[in-house]
Amino acid sequence: MLQLVESGGDSVQSGGSLRLSCAASRLSMNNHRMAWFRQVPGKEREGVAVIYPGSAATYYADSVKGRVTISKDNAKNILYLQMDSLAPEDTAMYYCTATPRRYPPPALESGLYNYWGQGTQVTVSS
Repeated sequence: MLQLVESGGDSVQSGGSLRLSCAASRLSMNNHRMAWFRQVPGKEREGVAVIYPGSAATYYADSVKGRVTISKDNAKNILYLQMDSLAPEDTAMYYCTATPRRYPPPALESGLYNYWGQGTQVTVSS
């Protein structure tokens, strides 16, 4: 069964850093576009960052640009999200997602993705 399992969420102080991980099983990151989304209760899921297969081109939401880096280890089939200079507005449940479909960048709409993990909670206090 295809699975995406996130980890690394935690409670941190404003200005701190976290690295989220997403382990994928029965899915190759070589032919799936991978992304991170986040969601707070009562709001729509928001695209954070995406990484394309092959070229590994990356795209980021304006709200996180310069503070967040998405990367992947194709050999280990793990997706990462390095987050620095965290702020209280970054507090959310963070989800890993994937799709084999091809869309033009930046492809940060949740409806474009087929597979989702269960999420990992990030809480940033001021």
